[in-house]
Amino acid sequence: MSKQSAGIILYRFKNKTPQVLLVRLGGPFWAKKNIGNWSIPKGEIEENENAFAAAKRETSEETGIHFEHIDHSLFIELSPVKIKSGKTIFAWAIEEDFDTNEMKSNFFEMEWPPKSGQRKQFPEVDSAEWFSIEEAKDKVNKGQVPMLDELAEKLK
Repeated sequence: MSKQSAGIILYRFKNKTPQVLLVRLGGPFWAKKNIGNWSIPKGEIEENENAFAAAKRETSEETGIHFEHIDHSLFIELSPVKIKSGKTIFAWAIEEDFDTNEMKSNFFEMEWPPKSGQRKQFPEVDSAEWFSIEEAKDKVNKGQVPMLDELAEKLK
């Protein structure tokens, strides 16, 4: 079975223009990259896990945002996309403003520098920012663009 991820696209309106929250991948491989290094908050769906539950869990782990207080019916379900790697991404969108200074990401551990025997911790994501949908389409992995296009259509 191919890998599957799920996430939540937060959006807000600024001067009547929709903006989406993107997160920048953390860790040493991504430290000096900007274009293509941004993503919707998302992560792997665990075995026997519901995709929507995974989307809420992963988004919370990467941002610190909790969704228990939000009615499930308020989320906009988007069509799944299959990216170049073969991974399928499931996503939902919700209008929710978020202060990016409040972002709190989980950490992961890896050997760094490679073959050094030293283990270091890095944040899963190192920042979060709001972008217009057009700006976001330039920042994300190209496989995520169809989700942003679909959201833009649904927000018209």
